Amino acid sequence: MSDKKKVGLFVTCLVDMMRPSVGFAAVRLLEQAGCEVVVPESQTCCGQPGYNVGAKKDTQTIAKQVIAAFENFDYVVAPSGSCAAMISHHYPELFKDDEVWSKRARGVAMKTFELVSFLTDVMGVESVDASFKGSVTYHDSCSGLRELKIKQQPRKLLSSVDGLEMKEMQDAEICCGFGGTFCVKYSDISNEMVSCKTQEVSKSGADMLLAGDLGCLMNMAGKISRDGKPIEVRHVAEVLAGELDSPAIAATTSEKA
Repeated sequence: MSDKKKVGLFVTCLVDMMRPSVGFAAVRLLEQAGCEVVVPESQTCCGQPGYNVGAKKDTQTIAKQVIAAFENFDYVVAPSGSCAAMISHHYPELFKDDEVWSKRARGVAMKTFELVSFLTDVMGVESVDASFKGSVTYHDSCSGLRELKIKQQPRKLLSSVDGLEMKEMQDAEICCGFGGTFCVKYSDISNEMVSCKTQEVSKSGADMLLAGDLGCLMNMAGKISRDGKPIEVRHVAEVLAGELDSPAIAATTSEKA
């Protein structure tokens, strides 16, 4: 029998619909770490949008599908701090009044991790076999940082990328203004927040902006593109896996060429 850890990859909605290259990068990194990776076709959204607006019953319905799809794996890994935090931190609370589903939710929650955290903290990955000729800066997304305590893990692996120079921005831990439904309900506030964030990105002098949550990345990339700033935006997994053939997020036609 194989002694490889069987990992269920929770792809996330945004990766599936907007940035599949992140999913392929995640598979490559997990396989390089010695895991057997499976992507359950029955998986759906983690339910966070509904949870954030108080639609508890709808969220429970979605969460039950996720639990059923992933509970038989050794680990559940998501290339997203917000989705991983939803499953690991909020699923048990969501089913606290249902003894059966509470137990199943806790079982999945205990083995759910964000991708880079899983690689470093669980699999003991110290370095990656990748190269990047340029400088990057890193945005610490709210869920990953505050709920999952992800801070040094991505920086540790990025420091092993051949040729990569890290340029830390000021206020790397400050929210970019995305916040899921927040950016829709409070668009003016969100725009001011992302404006402040992208100003700090520019001040860092980095060629590329990285983060671990696609929602944050799309929000910041959109603002950077609208402002005409020559900064590429990518998910950290793409750089760590050497998956750089796809155009940067929100790249214009001329940039793609």
